[in-house]
Amino acid sequence: MAQQFQEYKDKIQKQLTDKSKPWTPIFDMVEAKTGVDRTYSFLGFVVVFALYLAFGWAAQLICNIVAVAYPAYISIKAIESPDKRDDTKWLTYWVVFAVFTNIEYFSSIITQVIPFYWLLKCVFYIWCFAPIENNGSIFIYHKIIRPYFLKHEKSTDDIIDKVTGKAKHLIDDALKKD
Repeated sequence: MAQQFQEYKDKIQKQLTDKSKPWTPIFDMVEAKTGVDRTYSFLGFVVVFALYLAFGWAAQLICNIVAVAYPAYISIKAIESPDKRDDTKWLTYWVVFAVFTNIEYFSSIITQVIPFYWLLKCVFYIWCFAPIENNGSIFIYHKIIRPYFLKHEKSTDDIIDKVTGKAKHLIDDALKKD
């Protein structure tokens, strides 16, 4: 158990000292001013943040900012990079985000029934965009969304074709009347 803890600590330390990450200068400053190791500062922040999401005001807003702000920033960086594998990774995140956002909209009662809902939702989205090989969005996409999509792709394409054809026809008719 101690070895696993040390491995996690080393991984966190590596991420917190990576000069290419936007948070590294912040942890450089905190470590210099407080003398507290950046890993412990990070873990302290995580604990305070989790408690705030569990009991604080505007937890929904904070959770939604976490679920959108960082992924949007990294998605823009992915678009601007020449490597297209990162584009696929972030498109996968946004597909999972969209599916769960729509599910949540139609089952809004869960936000009032499940204790610590915003904390759990935030943890879920962090798992979905975590910088690991098989993060939550990759797992959910390949195990749930993709099979469902492949099963219904043809019928969905047919419906979309019919609707767009009718919409085009309606627009053409409307333009002819003018």
